[in-house]
Amino acid sequence: MKAEIIAVGTELLLGQIVNTNAQFLSRELAGIGVDVYFQTVVGDNAIRMKQAIETARSRADIIIFSGGIGPTQDDITKDVLADLLGLSLLMDQRSLDSIEKMFTSRGTVMTENNKRQATIIKGASPLLNETGLALGNAISHEGTHYIILPGPPKELKPMFTNHALPWLYQHVLAGEMPIYSKMLKFAGIGESMLEDKLKDLITSQTDPTIAPYASEGEVTVRISTKASSESEAMIKLNELELVIQQRLPEHMYASHDIPIEHVIVEMMADREQTMAAAESCTGGLLMTLLTSIPGSGTMLRGGFVCYSNEMKEKLLNVPHHYLEGEDAPGAVSAEVAKVLAEQARMITDSDYGLSVTGVAGPGYSERKEVGLVYIGIAERDKETEVHELKLSGNRETIRIRSAKTILYRLWRRLVENEKLT
Repeated sequence: MKAEIIAVGTELLLGQIVNTNAQFLSRELAGIGVDVYFQTVVGDNAIRMKQAIETARSRADIIIFSGGIGPTQDDITKDVLADLLGLSLLMDQRSLDSIEKMFTSRGTVMTENNKRQATIIKGASPLLNETGLALGNAISHEGTHYIILPGPPKELKPMFTNHALPWLYQHVLAGEMPIYSKMLKFAGIGESMLEDKLKDLITSQTDPTIAPYASEGEVTVRISTKASSESEAMIKLNELELVIQQRLPEHMYASHDIPIEHVIVEMMADREQTMAAAESCTGGLLMTLLTSIPGSGTMLRGGFVCYSNEMKEKLLNVPHHYLEGEDAPGAVSAEVAKVLAEQARMITDSDYGLSVTGVAGPGYSERKEVGLVYIGIAERDKETEVHELKLSGNRETIRIRSAKTILYRLWRRLVENEKLT
């Protein structure tokens, strides 16, 4: 089964917003065994939209639209598809009542154009919008299946998961065995190196299948299989997971889709351990990642953003001769990373202290190259470890990779300590 995604919106072509919907839909469709061979972006123009649809239905069984179903005159996705299929547009009363109720609850007057969001192509199944107003549509016509979704990701994702996906299983994928997947998470290793370690498995894969996906500082591997039941699927998936884990025991930190900071928060909270951090080039990003996880308050004592040398010296007692002077190692050095980690731990009386200091760019600092970063991990009653990183990428990439790398190193330390107890 082949699908094509058509993202509608002139703002996408102008680069005003990023098309994250296509990424989400492609991954979800791959997870149910539907191949996405093409992704198309088209502006709010009826002629060009019709051309895009005609091209898509010549090469795809399923066409999924995102965007163009709001209240304004340039929201024409339903209108164009209905006209192309020779079908009329009707008003879905349930959706219209819901929209009217929302405006009433807010004490505002509903303008006439908002009724457009409640329209449905004749013969289509309505896809309810639980986080917005625009009604989605799903319809099969002359062998091609069409799904119309809203543009905002916060509306598209729940509509696809809760309504479009069940419609696909009922009307398109009926009789086919469902696909079950597991998401394996890795850190401290790049996508190319990970793929090399699993090359023979990927090359010879039939069932289950293996698909790696990279993000900054982490790699996800989706393993999938078709099976008549979840229990049958888990037997095959667990066997493959064990093989992969045995090859990469120092990098695989989870067997479900969570970031490494989530694992660290859980591990430290379970052990009633605490930590603090001193950040220079990451500017609080490390703390942001940790505090985004519920429950982090039980293990996170606090942090310091010591961007300037003055703050490193005043707040964290970094010796002046480390920072200034002809023979000083400088703020971007292993010596300073060590002091920052140890002082963050001692000042907050935490079990662990973390530090990051480096050059995120775009220019050199202390005549040191962009991407040079030092991270430190201090632990109560143990020797402090410092690692030198040489990272590539732009400023934001270096910052996130620095934060993710120190989280990976902390995870390694926690796992090693667990083995000793």
